[in-house]
Amino acid sequence: MPKLRTVALVAGAALLSRRALRRRIQVSPLWPLPALDPPISGRPRSRALRLLVAAHETVADGVVQLRLEGGGLPRWEPGAHLDLVLPSGLVRQYSLCGDPEDTSSYTVAIRLVEDGRGGSREVHEQVTEGTELEVRGPRNRFPLVGAESYVFVAGGIGITPLLPMLRALPEGTDWRLLYAGRTRASLPFLEEVEKLGRDRVTVVEGRPDLDALHVPEGAVVYCCGPEGLMTAVEERFPHVRVERFAPRVPADGNHEFDIELRRSGRTLTVPADSTVLTAVRRELPDTAYSCEQGFCGTCQQRVLEGEIDHRDELLTDAERHESMLICVSRARGDRLVLDM
Repeated sequence: MPKLRTVALVAGAALLSRRALRRRIQVSPLWPLPALDPPISGRPRSRALRLLVAAHETVADGVVQLRLEGGGLPRWEPGAHLDLVLPSGLVRQYSLCGDPEDTSSYTVAIRLVEDGRGGSREVHEQVTEGTELEVRGPRNRFPLVGAESYVFVAGGIGITPLLPMLRALPEGTDWRLLYAGRTRASLPFLEEVEKLGRDRVTVVEGRPDLDALHVPEGAVVYCCGPEGLMTAVEERFPHVRVERFAPRVPADGNHEFDIELRRSGRTLTVPADSTVLTAVRRELPDTAYSCEQGFCGTCQQRVLEGEIDHRDELLTDAERHESMLICVSRARGDRLVLDM
């Protein structure tokens, strides 16, 4: 009996050891090296809503407006945007242009981009009244700040985040709007904009002359529109506030660098004309991603070593110290180490 009891104890201890070892390896695949902290996962930043497209109408040449209805929707402030998950799974960001006090519906407007990545075409051609869409947000990286005077510059569809700002300005506020587009017919909400202040609005068909734009001392400048317009306004007025839904590319272009995937034990090269996400997914095809524009947060990963060139419009200053969105951000130097 004593011998049988000993055998049973040894067998039980061995079973417990195997279970403990299995759990330990699950925690750290590189065991017996020290376990790394749990990775930052790619999760949407806000709860998803399912909203019904109650209206799909043309509001200018090449521009459709969607009214998305639901109940008890979160309130928002001028400058906020939504993530729309389209039926194909594409995720795109669109500025809210309706009434912030309306908790029963959201309104967005989308211009058809002929040579785009397919999101706007899907909205124009496949999304119809009665379509149910997943919506995330609202989020606001473009808030209206208090000031004595304002200058707004809008290029075409770039009027969408600025329109709620114009409506929200206290009576008597000094403001001016430069609104540019290919033709007057291509400018959404032009009639409403002019009613808000006809003597304050300058409409330009074609490229605007920014040298002729008068900005009073102390005025806050806002700009939204095509990248070329925003870049030109930034060069002319360095303190301008802009809204981008695409990553900024430096004038001198990108450079090649290496990334080490610490958990996987692999080192990859990211070419100058590609992204960290593309390189990672060749090795780890299940890596989560969504918008590929640096707005949804799905591809956020912890960075263990290296200096990050942040190009997203989402992460907080605290998050930027230790993580990056691998769909758009890059390395400032020759190497990054990711917790993957």
